[in-house]
Order: sequence, then C-alpha cells, then structure tokens
Amino acid sequence: MEKWLCTKLKNYYYPNKTLVMGILNVTPDSFSDGGKYNEIDHAIRQAKKLETDGGADIIDIGGESTRPGHTPVTEQEELERVIPVIEAIVKEVTVPISIDTFKSKVARLSLEAGASIINDIWGSQKGASNCKGGCRV
Repeated sequence: MEKWLCTKLKNYYYPNKTLVMGILNVTPDSFSDGGKYNEIDHAIRQAKKLETDGGADIIDIGGESTRPGHTPVTEQEELERVIPVIEAIVKEVTVPISIDTFKSKVARLSLEAGASIINDIWGSQKGASNCKGGCRV
C-alpha cells in the first residue's frame, strides 16, 4: 500500500514503510537528552544526524517536557525555545518538521516558521489547543 504524507510545502512519498520520527527536545529538563540541543547549532547537528544516520522520516521538535513531575512552561517560553530552532532546521533537512505542543499559538507560529505537522500528545483535549468547534492554525 502506498503512503503519502502531504504537508503545506511538499508531498512526501513513503512506499510500504513505517515512518520513523526523530525526537529533538529543546528543553533543559528532558528525560531523554537533558538539554543537549538547546543551542541552535547543536539542534541543527542533531536534526541532520537524525535524518542521515538515524533514518528519521520526520523530525519532531519539543519545547516543553512531558516527563512526570515536569514544571510547565509559559507559552512565550515555549515559543522562544522552538521557533528559532524550527526556522534554522527547516533550511537544513529534507524531511518534514513536527512540533510537539498542545498550545494553539505555539502550533500556529511553528507552522508559520516551517513546521508541517502538529504532534499534540493530548489530542487537542487539554489547554489552549482544545479545538472543539474549530480553530485556526
């Protein structure tokens, strides 16, 4: 069965393949990488590595930890973490960029910055991204 991922910028074709999402957290308290990629140049290097060495079909950027006991961040703080990284990485990789957020403003501005996918672990059921009745992203 053929698989297509259609984004605002490009259509990606994945014949008979499960897609691999490479995770790139830009948070100081991430349980998986502990803030290694908070600097833009480190984030770019890791995104390229995820694409070329890791075989990632999508790069997922997260600006707020979801580990148990994490300290929530403000919308502004999350924006300051993810937008510069998205703007830089989208110029360096050929795979789509995903934003991991449940905040609608972060999602919208991330799409404007170059992300193509919204990855909301709450399924639009929590916080400001609750889109019942429709929302503009």
